[in-house]
Amino acid sequence: MAETPAKPVLDDIDRLLIRELMADGRATLSNLAEKASLSVSAVQSRVRRLEARGVIRGYTANVDPEALGHLLSAFVAITPLDPSQPDDAPALLQQVPGIEACHSVAGDESYVLLVRVASPRHLEQLLQEIRATANVRTRSTIILQTFYDR
Repeated sequence: MAETPAKPVLDDIDRLLIRELMADGRATLSNLAEKASLSVSAVQSRVRRLEARGVIRGYTANVDPEALGHLLSAFVAITPLDPSQPDDAPALLQQVPGIEACHSVAGDESYVLLVRVASPRHLEQLLQEIRATANVRTRSTIILQTFYDR
């Protein structure tokens, strides 16, 4: 049986830097250095090491979906119609516009997708595309309000 790679060991300063960058991905090295009571070069070295080890996977803009016209968000649970076929739904759906995330889950369904679309009509079209592309059954839950999204 193959061993899983060891998780990176993080000290308190690494955790502080990660917390600060999660709160503000545009934080300057000098701001981080001040919070960590380290020199700018020490912080830069730590951040680069965290990036190289894959602890920090990247930096993104947190965009309001509604500003992009995505007024409807939903969770779509999917289950293969034919369990004897290869389980390749995530790969098949990876490039489908409107699907923001795909999570493998335990329970009755195999995966839960986070989708964002403009309207109920667009959701219906997306569900048809998901079913046809991945040969799956879908169950949708529309998101009414998000209280926090960390």
